Amino acid sequence: MANITVKYFSNCLMRQTTFEMYLPNDMRTDLPWEQQDDAYRKRPMKTLFLLHGFTGSAGNYVPEYLSERYHFAVIAPNGENSFWLDGISTGHKFCTLLGCEIPEYVRKTFGLAKTAEDTCIIGLSMGGFGALHTGLAYPEQFSRIGAMSSALIVHEVAGMKPGIGNNVANYEYYRECFGEPGEVLKSKNNPETLVDQLMTEHKKIPEIYMCCGTEDFLLENNREFHRFLESRNVPHQYFESSGNHDMQFWSEYTERIVEWMFVNSSM
Repeated sequence: MANITVKYFSNCLMRQTTFEMYLPNDMRTDLPWEQQDDAYRKRPMKTLFLLHGFTGSAGNYVPEYLSERYHFAVIAPNGENSFWLDGISTGHKFCTLLGCEIPEYVRKTFGLAKTAEDTCIIGLSMGGFGALHTGLAYPEQFSRIGAMSSALIVHEVAGMKPGIGNNVANYEYYRECFGEPGEVLKSKNNPETLVDQLMTEHKKIPEIYMCCGTEDFLLENNREFHRFLESRNVPHQYFESSGNHDMQFWSEYTERIVEWMFVNSSM
């Protein structure tokens, strides 16, 4: 597995930034099973955008063995603690970075992510929210969305008042990420708004796979968005099973989601 750190100037962030790229293009010659002629290596390489959670960083979890097994590249950007949204300050356009700037960069520079059909997005916690939001904001870039234990907290943010945040962060942080709390539910920072907009415009909604552990503190948030999608008759897959907000749960479902994206599909 080749690992490349790409440093470039981001117009979205108004500074130098990096993203990690993992490529299964260094097949070993000393392992007999690596020489097998399989269907995944015959097809053009697919691309998976991988989003970290709050306090995480690019590449802090990468399913390398799955990338090698099913022949897809992994792009892991740095989203800092942005909720993968375009913040209100200059140089904080993390949604545009993820949904437009980096896909265009890897397409132009590396010949990857050429079409939505070749490109999927997955994330956990804050990254699960980012995968849903970005996939819905840029359906022309991503065909499938994997959202694990998603931090779907827009309704909580909408009720925040100056000086009052929660146990994770203060009011000012959420205002920077989501914009004015009193306006967030009707804004494009709300995935529900994006779904309604796509339906109104008769645009294709990316396929969605959601999951959450039954012991996860974000369980009801995920159930609420699942019910919202049902109310709009939006096809999606939703799963719950025993598990908490941790890598044990995410590792299990990363494998399931990757197989749904790259094996049990027409990709």
